[in-house]
Amino acid sequence: MVSKTQAAKPTKGGSSPASKNSSAKGLVRPAPKAKARRAKLVVAKIDAWSVFKVAFLLSVGLGIVTVVAGILLWTTMDLTGIFDDINALLGTILGTEGGGTQIQELVTLGQVASFSTIIAVLNVVLITVAASLGALLYNVCASLVGGIGLTLTDD
Repeated sequence: MVSKTQAAKPTKGGSSPASKNSSAKGLVRPAPKAKARRAKLVVAKIDAWSVFKVAFLLSVGLGIVTVVAGILLWTTMDLTGIFDDINALLGTILGTEGGGTQIQELVTLGQVASFSTIIAVLNVVLITVAASLGALLYNVCASLVGGIGLTLTDD
């Protein structure tokens, strides 16, 4: 037998079948979310020639930055009077106030540019050779242990 309280409770879908059909027509079920794809890859070999070319171009860029930075540093020190302060300090320390050596005569802009260029050329050679040797060394190690494993996901 059904009690009065149980009979008064409405059902989940509504009180009549007609209201259930009318509410279902207006709702659209959302599309299921796609699972993120995963790919497990291994870097088994690095092309040494590609590493050589990229390392050369990047080191040339670094060399240009080195030369420009050296010239800008010398010019900034000259314009702000740092060389005069160094000359005064050296004169005080050495006891040759006013008649001592001038730092601008010892370190000229041409010498700074030449030294920066020499350092830049050495850096280009060393960085390019080191990167190429690193690629070859990686290839040897990867052949022994299998390389570096990567897991890539698609979000």
